[in-house]
Amino acid sequence: MKKIEAIIQLSKLDEVQNALEEIGIDGMTACEVKGFGRQNRHTEIYRSGEYTVDFLPKIRIDLVVVDQNAEQAVKVIIKSMKTDKIGDNKVFISNVEEARCAVAI
Repeated sequence: MKKIEAIIQLSKLDEVQNALEEIGIDGMTACEVKGFGRQNRHTEIYRSGEYTVDFLPKIRIDLVVVDQNAEQAVKVIIKSMKTDKIGDNKVFISNVEEARCAVAI
């Protein structure tokens, strides 16, 4: 199994989710996160005051898929999250040794 983590723009969550559902992947976790990379800090003006924005809001999605579905899932995520701006296409793939589910008996 593979764990796929992707950092996407807030506006792309529905598009990524729909694209994954189209290929039969119907489970994922989404978290609001903040971060920065090459775009680094920038200055904005709010109510006549200038302030520095260190971290930008993003969404991190996590999903675990069987090995044979991993490459297709990554391609679909990258295609649907693309905005042609800095910060796109951050996808991390790692091996999952074991997964367990707690089920009420």
